[in-house]
Amino acid sequence: MISLSFYSRCLNWVAAALGKFLPALVVVPLIVACGGGSGNLPVTGVERRALDADFLQRQAVNYAPFRSNNQDTESVPKANIEQDLRLVVRAGFGLIRLFTSSDKVGRQTLEVIRDTGLDLKVQLGIWISPDEQANQDQISRGIALANEFRSIVSTVSVGNEAMVSWSGHRITVPRMLGYIRQVRGAVQQPVTSDDNWAFYAGVDGSDPRSIVDAVDYVAIHTYPLIDTKYALWEWRRTEAAENVRAMAMMDSALAKARKDHDAVRTYLRKAGHPSLPVVIGETGWKAELADGEVFRAHPVNQKLYLDRLRAWAAEGSAAAPAKIFWFQAFDEPWKRSDDKWGLFDVNRKARYALQSLFPQEDWTAERYSDADAVFHKPFTVGASVVATRYSLLTETPVAGEAAPAAALTPLAWAGGSASTTTVGAADAVEGTQIVRVTPGPASWGWGFAFALSVDALVAEDLSAFATGGVLNLSIRTLYPGKLELGFMTGSNGDESAFLKLLVLDPQANAYGYRSDGQWHTLRIPLSDLKGERASGMQVSVLDMSRVTQPLVIADRYATTGKTAGFAGATAAIDIDAVFWSR
Repeated sequence: MISLSFYSRCLNWVAAALGKFLPALVVVPLIVACGGGSGNLPVTGVERRALDADFLQRQAVNYAPFRSNNQDTESVPKANIEQDLRLVVRAGFGLIRLFTSSDKVGRQTLEVIRDTGLDLKVQLGIWISPDEQANQDQISRGIALANEFRSIVSTVSVGNEAMVSWSGHRITVPRMLGYIRQVRGAVQQPVTSDDNWAFYAGVDGSDPRSIVDAVDYVAIHTYPLIDTKYALWEWRRTEAAENVRAMAMMDSALAKARKDHDAVRTYLRKAGHPSLPVVIGETGWKAELADGEVFRAHPVNQKLYLDRLRAWAAEGSAAAPAKIFWFQAFDEPWKRSDDKWGLFDVNRKARYALQSLFPQEDWTAERYSDADAVFHKPFTVGASVVATRYSLLTETPVAGEAAPAAALTPLAWAGGSASTTTVGAADAVEGTQIVRVTPGPASWGWGFAFALSVDALVAEDLSAFATGGVLNLSIRTLYPGKLELGFMTGSNGDESAFLKLLVLDPQANAYGYRSDGQWHTLRIPLSDLKGERASGMQVSVLDMSRVTQPLVIADRYATTGKTAGFAGATAAIDIDAVFWSR
């Protein structure tokens, strides 16, 4: 209920703003725009467009049709889109969100829905970037599609994460406001702009006031899984017993999503729009590791998060969002480290969250129960190694040396298929055997580690090597690209984990390295290695108290700079006589 004093204050504000020249019948509708109980009018006096019941009642999911490693060059046949949309409908979704109004995605998807009669509605996206010409092309296409497919397009979203402070395609708020008004003036549907919750909560240094004044509803993104990497919530839950820790983590994940939603609602109340609908335009959970989400990414955890979201949405209270769009329907390999969010994998097989809706032949290969959910496990760290030599891959004993506490386990990095074999060699640098690493590159490259345990939870304290330590190894290869050599501490499930890697260029002869098929012995000071946290941030402090992978060999193209026409990436790499010294 609104008090008379509130209306009086609003009337005084309106009268002052308009110079007391307008008659009462004009002033009255503007009173509600001051932020009355309905919150249905922005301060501009333009009436909000309500989200219809059909939009609000359907299960919603983000959709893109790409199946290859390059969305720009991929051809998207309508048959693929139809296959996808039929799976989406079978999975219980009746509303999809598109990111673009391009002919390849926007138009083709809408035409498939129309021509097949599938019971699907669409939130149509208009992609916005710093490129003005591209934006105007997207806007004109989006307006045309929204009007041509009026019975299918329920809402329109202008831009995707284009205003939040960390956006890679950021534009200014006034510029986005102009685009929103341009689109809203040419379509009949409710219009919004999808962006991260921090933007709409006004906590990232931006001012969203003019946007919330102009849109018909707010569409926010929240990703508790990604935020684990930046310690924005307590996901480890080590205070809980192991048999319930996974459930405690997933409960906390939902609590983080609720907190983000509540922060936006708080801002809207302060901005005078307490009843402006808030839709979660993106949230999800990875089913597989794609960016080091150890102890978190898993098909069962994905299902647990989806279950919790649906229970939250079903509350029907002001504390729940008006709608939740899951991110996303299918895996998209072109996204590389941002892949594996799909409820279906790239082969269109249903993951655990959906398997009750599909026959087993349509499932991914794995079989799970809720008890298989992953959760954080603490490290086991051995005593500090004080020997002056730490031998990894050697055969000939050396007096006073230390050996790893456990036999080294070869581990290929997620997404790659690098393998290792022990090969007898008469020309071995020492002993009679060598280790041969054969890369199996993915789109991002490949990586291989020799770890103290398969789960990377066993570590050794090698702090004694922090000063004056040297990585010694002999290497023989014809590998044509650059190589990364080093080690890893901790686990990717811990934000204190990092790689220490050195990029070796076969053309530079650094440390004596050559890619010429001959043996070369390298002595690499550990202090020369570059530190990189699991989150991608560079570090300068060398923490060697929890070394889990004392030897790493990799070629990440984003780091080494693979060029077009790169060939021979599967050339074997022979190594021998590997040890640390000080």
